[in-house]
Amino acid sequence: MSLTTAAIAVMAENNPNDRTQALNHSYILLFGLLFLATAVTVYIVKQRPRTVYLIDYACFRAPSTYRVPYATFVEHVRQVSYFSERSIRFMTRLERSGLGEETSLPRLATYIQGYKYATLEEARKEVELVIFSAIDDLFAKASIDPSTIDIVVVNCSGFSPAPSMPDMIVNRYKMRSDIRSFHLSGMGCSAGLISVDLAKNLLQAMPQGARALVVSTETLTPNFYAGNERAMLLPYCLFRMGASAVLLSTSPAKARFRLKGIVRTLTAADDKSYKCIHQEEDDKGNTGANLTTDIVDVAANTLKTNITTLAPLILPVSEKLMFARSFISRKLFKRRTKLYVPNLTTGFDHICVHAGGRAVIDGIQRSLRLSDEHVEPSRMTLHRFGNTSSSSLWYELAYIEAKRHMHKGDRVWMIGFGSGFKCNSAVWECIVSAHDEDGPWAGCIHRYPCIP
Repeated sequence: MSLTTAAIAVMAENNPNDRTQALNHSYILLFGLLFLATAVTVYIVKQRPRTVYLIDYACFRAPSTYRVPYATFVEHVRQVSYFSERSIRFMTRLERSGLGEETSLPRLATYIQGYKYATLEEARKEVELVIFSAIDDLFAKASIDPSTIDIVVVNCSGFSPAPSMPDMIVNRYKMRSDIRSFHLSGMGCSAGLISVDLAKNLLQAMPQGARALVVSTETLTPNFYAGNERAMLLPYCLFRMGASAVLLSTSPAKARFRLKGIVRTLTAADDKSYKCIHQEEDDKGNTGANLTTDIVDVAANTLKTNITTLAPLILPVSEKLMFARSFISRKLFKRRTKLYVPNLTTGFDHICVHAGGRAVIDGIQRSLRLSDEHVEPSRMTLHRFGNTSSSSLWYELAYIEAKRHMHKGDRVWMIGFGSGFKCNSAVWECIVSAHDEDGPWAGCIHRYPCIP
């Protein structure tokens, strides 16, 4: 018997008339404790960040009239008067780039003097084509009324018009006037995951069930390079039209994936990292993106830093224990044992590496000791669609699903790289697998995998 209960019993025996009053005090104390416990529980629950879910996503698939086969690309660059013979030889090595025969470029790529068509009007037309197509597909798949969207986040590095791209979306779909809208520019190919991170933080600060539309793209028309600097011609050879539209929410209703975490790494404090992808003018005044030879080393080091933060969050206990044992043996017992390198693939079922180019994919495969199956979605996306910048990860996820390799409970690791230098990772867990017959791989998935 507790002290409080004993005291109440003694009071009741000494003064029977006060029994009812003593019991009332006991009930008041009990209900007070229950109320306090409930309040603390509610507070703790509310302090925990809400889980963010991926309801659905869609990717732009260009009409066949925008297709640029290898022969067409080669014929075009040979006809352009301002390209030097050295530049032409460099650009006509496209067959070794990993790109296939079905990638797409905007209209200006079909003109001999394409730079004359790199206008604001043509850039807007490209934006409307790629992002509205992806959003239309997403809204149709998810059966979503545009007026229920609370947040719009768009990322496009090289084109930031006024009105902004989110404004274009709000105008097109007649969304609410209290919508939160954001445009992220100048953040490179990894900006897609930055946009997801921004949307996640906003959703967790809004009422339960809020929805966010995240659109990732890169507009090629205004970024047409008309010079002969070899390092600035590479993007011209690899980048292709593409866009993705992703619907996120804190409501699990109809959700297809659960966001397990995002890790962002930025090494811009280091001059080599900061300058390895740099927009600048050449000696003729032509603007383009300069990719230095340091980019491979910078990417490897930035990825290593990112993984150091990510690994403890996703590795199974067995891998952590094996690493801890080897670490203790080396440091405490001074044994000459090799430090165990955790197998990152034990934490994932699928990996989507940014399809930035064959060299990028090869480097990641070697450094992470990945199998050909692990990087298959990245290689096939590069072959079919080219480097679509920040949207490439979603084409890769669509590839995995189109091949029917995704199952409930599977975990997906997305890795994005971008100027700055940035390496961003996102981990998703599949809730409901889907086999979209009308996605970006419709009509061609049976031809993959192929040998690029």
